[in-house]
Amino acid sequence: MQLQFRKSYKFAAKTALYIAILLTLITSVFLYASNAISYWFALVFFMVSYAISFFVIQHRAERFIYKRVKKIYDDLTIMESANYTKGAITTDMRTLTEEIDKFARDKKIEIETLKVREEYRKEFLGNVSHELKTPLFTVQGYILTLLDGAMNDKPLLEKYLERANKAVERLGYIVKDLDMITKLEMGDLSLNTEVFDIIELVKNVFDMLEMKASKKNITLAFDTKYKTPILVKADKERVQQVLINLMVNSIKYGREKGTTEISIENLVKNKVIVRVTDNGEGIEKKYLARIFERFYRVDKSGSRKEGGSGLGLAIVKHIIEAHNEKIYVESEFGVGSEFSFTLEKAK
Repeated sequence: MQLQFRKSYKFAAKTALYIAILLTLITSVFLYASNAISYWFALVFFMVSYAISFFVIQHRAERFIYKRVKKIYDDLTIMESANYTKGAITTDMRTLTEEIDKFARDKKIEIETLKVREEYRKEFLGNVSHELKTPLFTVQGYILTLLDGAMNDKPLLEKYLERANKAVERLGYIVKDLDMITKLEMGDLSLNTEVFDIIELVKNVFDMLEMKASKKNITLAFDTKYKTPILVKADKERVQQVLINLMVNSIKYGREKGTTEISIENLVKNKVIVRVTDNGEGIEKKYLARIFERFYRVDKSGSRKEGGSGLGLAIVKHIIEAHNEKIYVESEFGVGSEFSFTLEKAK
């Protein structure tokens, strides 16, 4: 792509003016001393001097300065700054300086972003390694113990096989959730949109998690009695998964004899917002910005004892965003948390 100069004549015009004035003054003094001065001659001499000086200076500037400025643009183009190849090359120093400064700021932001991504990549790989390593080593430990002779003890054999099976199940959850979140991020997981009653769906989830909640004496309830259906348009199976993941987290980190409450409110004309509120341990503000990251855990030490893949909230976020909807979180440490998400209301 051939580039065109956006020329600046200001330098040549000013310099030519100074030279023309100086030459005219010198010539006028010489002619005045010779008693041969003529105002018309001085005027013509000034104009001719100005024109010649302007064109000579402009020509030299184009050959000397413009080529060097073009080299700067070429260097920027090599450094993948595509914007510089689309327009004319400026030779105005202020504009050029502004563009170079903008380029430098953009590159600085890009470098900082890459550093953040690199840190995230390292942390993510470390988390994946830990999550996979834990159940694998657990299974390996039980199998080796059985092979060393424990398999002859039937009660111990059954006990260790059950524990190994739980570790394999956890490994399966991790692999399954990783596969799902990868498909969600790549857009390969299609949504089966349909119209359904969100109230009825929440009741079904209550039934599914009733036993899990009863182990901690946690009550699953609506904020009020909904007498009429609330119809929404979304992927029913995926929304059910969102509700399950949010309620399981609420139960997992909820306090004994606590409550997990669901409310559905009209947000705007064609939207509803579903809220999952609990009075559990809550989340400190410094952690809120990262809780939807894959494998990110607030409690690095004790949270793994609760099981799970560590991908639940990340999957929730991707499913909601796949519906072009929003998810929100509000929490106060020691008081409780509220996760909420929007859905399209059926017409």
